[in-house]
Amino acid sequence: MIKKFGSAKWQGNLKQGKGHVSTETGVLNDQPYGFNTRFEGADGTNPEELIGAAHASCFSMALSMILGDSDLTPDSIETKATVSLEEKDGGFAITTIHLDVEASIPGASEEDFQTAAGKAKENCPVSKVLTGAKITMDAKLS
Repeated sequence: MIKKFGSAKWQGNLKQGKGHVSTETGVLNDQPYGFNTRFEGADGTNPEELIGAAHASCFSMALSMILGDSDLTPDSIETKATVSLEEKDGGFAITTIHLDVEASIPGASEEDFQTAAGKAKENCPVSKVLTGAKITMDAKLS
């Protein structure tokens, strides 16, 4: 079993409070987050973009693995995961995640690519953990 961690520190109330987020590897080290970075466009990060980065990277790796099972090796896979946070039922919820994928895969047919992308969307570990959100995708083979 693999275990990884992220951590967060928070001080203050919701609107004026400040937080810092870090990862086990140190790639993120005390990066600022808060109401202003989440809802007002201030510099720093927020949970939704971190989920988007996690989903995009997990999906890309899963797609590469699935393609490899068919002896296809991608030259490139570029994935953008757009995470939507909406007011819902008196609170907030991540309602949708949309994957925009563009890949260059020598020898792959459009059908091969779409099938593999669909499997990756359904089966990457991050997709599985995000079952409360509707996950959609546009996948383009270039």
